[in-house]
Amino acid sequence: MDYSICLEHDEEQFVAALRRGDREAQRVLYETHYSPLMAICQRYTGSEDEAMDLLHESFIKIFGKIGRYETGTALLAWMRRITVNTAIDHYRRSVRRRTEDIERAYQLSSDVPDVISQCSAQEILAAVQQLPPTYRTIFNLYVIEGYSHKEIAEQLNITDSTSRSNLVKARAKLQKTLTAPGR
Repeated sequence: MDYSICLEHDEEQFVAALRRGDREAQRVLYETHYSPLMAICQRYTGSEDEAMDLLHESFIKIFGKIGRYETGTALLAWMRRITVNTAIDHYRRSVRRRTEDIERAYQLSSDVPDVISQCSAQEILAAVQQLPPTYRTIFNLYVIEGYSHKEIAEQLNITDSTSRSNLVKARAKLQKTLTAPGR
């Protein structure tokens, strides 16, 4: 079957094709939203291969749950939520929880000015990917996705203070990585 589907003009027909399992519609969805969803996956993983696995797992869930999608809502936002939740599930499977002392975390602050503005997006992504999984996940959920510490604590089965502590430590590690000589 050789036809094209315009996502913006006929969303209902497009989603109906996805619900039927139409391979062409699935290909269009994948190719259209590959980049923004891959960017999410890269922020939550430590390598390109792991990010690709997470992306594919996310698309499998998206295709499997397309029947729950409500036409008229933002399709990309719905897909982003599934991808973030898949990343959280991945984190839960792969990392053991550690409770950190928040008092130690507050001692990790630094006065180095405006490190981020001196770095390229690739350098920042590489630094985030070097973070330990716990720090990386909490950093992404708080800084990128806008979750509160309470929401993070509920999602990851940790305390609010552990979330705060790990965020402070993640920022300190990022700052150290991004200000290291010869980066």
